[in-house]
Amino acid sequence: MTQKTAREILNDPFLNKGTAFTEEERAQLGLTGMLPAHVQTIDEQAAQAYAQMETKTSMLEKRLFLMEIFNTNRTLFYRMFSQHVEEFNPIVYDPTIAETIENYSDLFVDPQYAAYLDINHPENIEATLKNAAGDREIRLAVVTDAEGILGIGDWGTNGVDISVGKLMVYTAAAGIDPASVMPIVIDAGTNRQSLLDDPNYLGNHHERVRGEKYYDFIEQFVQTIEGLFPKLYLHWEDFGRGNAANILNTYKTKIPTFNDDIQGTGIVTLGGIFGALDITGEKLTDQVYLCYGGGTAGAGIASRVLAEMVSEGMPEEDAYKRFFMVDKQGLLFDDMDDLTDQQRPFAKKRSDFPNAEKLTDLLEVVKAVKPTILVGTSTQPKTFTKEIVEAMCEITERPIIFPISNPTKLAEASAEDLIRWSDGKAFVATGIPSDTVSYKGVDYIIGQANNALIYPGLGLGMLASEASLLTDEMIGAAAHSLSGIVNPGEPGAPVLPPFKYVADVSIKVAEAVAKKAQEQGLARAEEKDMAKAVRDFKWYPEYK
Repeated sequence: MTQKTAREILNDPFLNKGTAFTEEERAQLGLTGMLPAHVQTIDEQAAQAYAQMETKTSMLEKRLFLMEIFNTNRTLFYRMFSQHVEEFNPIVYDPTIAETIENYSDLFVDPQYAAYLDINHPENIEATLKNAAGDREIRLAVVTDAEGILGIGDWGTNGVDISVGKLMVYTAAAGIDPASVMPIVIDAGTNRQSLLDDPNYLGNHHERVRGEKYYDFIEQFVQTIEGLFPKLYLHWEDFGRGNAANILNTYKTKIPTFNDDIQGTGIVTLGGIFGALDITGEKLTDQVYLCYGGGTAGAGIASRVLAEMVSEGMPEEDAYKRFFMVDKQGLLFDDMDDLTDQQRPFAKKRSDFPNAEKLTDLLEVVKAVKPTILVGTSTQPKTFTKEIVEAMCEITERPIIFPISNPTKLAEASAEDLIRWSDGKAFVATGIPSDTVSYKGVDYIIGQANNALIYPGLGLGMLASEASLLTDEMIGAAAHSLSGIVNPGEPGAPVLPPFKYVADVSIKVAEAVAKKAQEQGLARAEEKDMAKAVRDFKWYPEYK
């Protein structure tokens, strides 16, 4: 590595300390006189920046201000984020990030060490990845083609922000060294006409490339990045429903890889179900599951819960009888010709339902199939009505109702309505942060089915153990590890740990995953004590 000049150090977000450089460091690095005389501590810098952020009046302004710090001083940014993780997460990630994705090309200032892969130039894949990495060893990459960003759809190259934001949460929640990560976008075009017509749009101005050319590019990308970074953990994010499962299924038995939309949402939802069953004492294998919204997330969650039922001893054929899926067509039947590969196993025989023609209506489906669990990933607002909640309360004493679509305007119901309509009986988790609901003298703390409770710790466990694959058993261990963090005996206790505990949750998840990897003979790390491996791997936002 060549010696960096003073100017290069100040412009390198991984090295820059700003006013925290000591007098000795300033003399050594040629920075004397290039900074104000007073030397600050990192906590003084953080307090000063936080006070400045508080003067911003909108979430978007706050995010843009924080991104300036991110672009110039990663350590300071993560010091602030770790101190205010619950407050900052919705600012730097979901839901505010949706607005910056939609305006990414107009607001573009800094590429943020991302890799922009152009589907028209597969010959540039290796050079692109090398250029983006520089002299850094990359251990974690989040890659998107941004066709299916939850709630807002296809945003082409603008979607690189989702990779940047996801990696921020990995570092803030689980202590993944920000110098070891890479955000990546595959620019395969876009089908959003407003982008194609926008002269400011920074991506390819053509419709999405499909088929053989697309999958050949994915294969070349995987081969190249695995060759460059042999200890890589590869995270797929917000691919469209036509590609997401195909890509995951192609590579999950070959490399350490993960799809958050398919697997992450399933793990955290399963963790919430475990949390509810801890309180009731019921078995998972006695539940009837209704999925409302059969896209990538909905089908992925249903598959995850079903796999857990099977692992608890139920034959797969019997388990499928307990799962029902509703999408835009209504209850899915096997004679429909527009089912995705992920939906097909959940489709039912029309002849088994005498009132099949009525089962386009969710209330009629609830009455017909009698679910004990209702999970919404439909992005259809206010579709979990009072009548549906009341019908579920007639079916089971304590229904599990998780409206997890986000952002807020797309949620199937509010937590407050669900608690009120169920007379406090429903177990509720939402996809967006929800305030505590006070009802009949009980404060109901609402758990958020936030993938950030899972994927950072999962990544930490994978990286610390150097696991060669991510298995279903490791995923199951991650879901089980979410329980026991909150007291299920407390009235109004949440079914998932509140996000403010995410750093502790991430350690617990990481240890569970790493230990399971070791049990399965997949851990390649030299350290054999997996709890120590996790703690040793964790990075802290402190100046070196």
